[in-house]
Amino acid sequence: MDGAVTPGFDVERIRADFPILATEHRGKKLVFLDSGASAQKPTQVIGAMVRTMESAYANVHRGAYHLSETATAAYEAARVACARFLNAPRPEDIIFTSNSTMAMNLVAHSFGRGLMKPGQAVVISEMEHHANLVPWQMLRDGHGTQLRVCRITDAGELDLNHLAELLADGKVGLVAITHMSNVLGSVTPATQIARMAHEAGARVLFDGSQAAVHRRVDVQAIDADFYCFTGHKLYGPTGIGVLYAKAELQRAMPPFLGGGDMIASVTYEKTTWAEPPAKFEAGTPPIIEAVGLHAAIDYVEAIGMPAIEAHERALVDHAMATLPHVEGLTIYGKAQDRGGVFAFALDNAHAHDLSTLLDRAGIAVRAGRHCAEPLHERLGAGSGTCRASFGLYTTKAEIDYLAEALASARRFFA
Repeated sequence: MDGAVTPGFDVERIRADFPILATEHRGKKLVFLDSGASAQKPTQVIGAMVRTMESAYANVHRGAYHLSETATAAYEAARVACARFLNAPRPEDIIFTSNSTMAMNLVAHSFGRGLMKPGQAVVISEMEHHANLVPWQMLRDGHGTQLRVCRITDAGELDLNHLAELLADGKVGLVAITHMSNVLGSVTPATQIARMAHEAGARVLFDGSQAAVHRRVDVQAIDADFYCFTGHKLYGPTGIGVLYAKAELQRAMPPFLGGGDMIASVTYEKTTWAEPPAKFEAGTPPIIEAVGLHAAIDYVEAIGMPAIEAHERALVDHAMATLPHVEGLTIYGKAQDRGGVFAFALDNAHAHDLSTLLDRAGIAVRAGRHCAEPLHERLGAGSGTCRASFGLYTTKAEIDYLAEALASARRFFA
């Protein structure tokens, strides 16, 4: 396997932290190229969660005994870590959710239904994940808002001129845009989008599910009103996500869910809400998962997000220099700024058949429409694509092996 692809980045040392990468898959050494769906977990994350379950677990915020206080401190320390990771002004600006999907549904309910008026509009783009499309359709159908869709260029970049047109009438209340496409790898100009939205009187939400994994995110520099990401793509556990929301918006928005821990007081006649972010965290939270997410953040920060970004840029450059030479392969998206996500199709091969054949070679890729059906229609790939997505443990040798396997698959299908 290829060693460090950037100075000071020892990919083989990093790979040793991920036990699953040492295993075989269908009798072959595992080549995991589906990190965009869910990344593998290092021993540091696994160990932190196991230790919590074995010796430091209790419910949080409620117990007046030492174990509960210890668990509460660990849970809130994870919030501090998330605020540091996004450069949020305060830990209280971080709301824990179950994933990015819940985070965007929270914004759709609490901001959309709570603060937006019927007749106002939400702007999304043609390359959104269903999690940043369906909630706004539900808001449109149940609350009377408009839904406007910003075009992308044939290269897979956001059409900023069209965005300006959609904002021009002043009726847009929210712009909700991916920070990095989960199909095309396109990175959107977040700072420019936020500035355009704010100048038109709109708030802005970024789906950072992919971007936060691959590059440093600074919500203050971007001037994001909302920003979300999910733990399981950041080498952490499933079941926990993060929503950053500006303090003034949290105070103004009504709760999303009702129950324990999000209340200040309850009578049969009336309930008053706890202060944010507790107002948005009803019920027993993902305690063990928060510990795991904290460990994942510590892990990537110890490596350094600039080093991770440089490593993955080198992988993208290598992929763009290698994969187009595979005869009959179509790669979708040619954005100038892109991350390690490649959707592709091979002549005469259905995506599911191709994925199955690659699986026999030990290569794990995604097949289908990747929760982005309208985008696939826009690309003329309605039947689906295969997707290879990189992580910090991906090597150039794995990309070469993928190219060889694709060439072999083309001969097979021909």
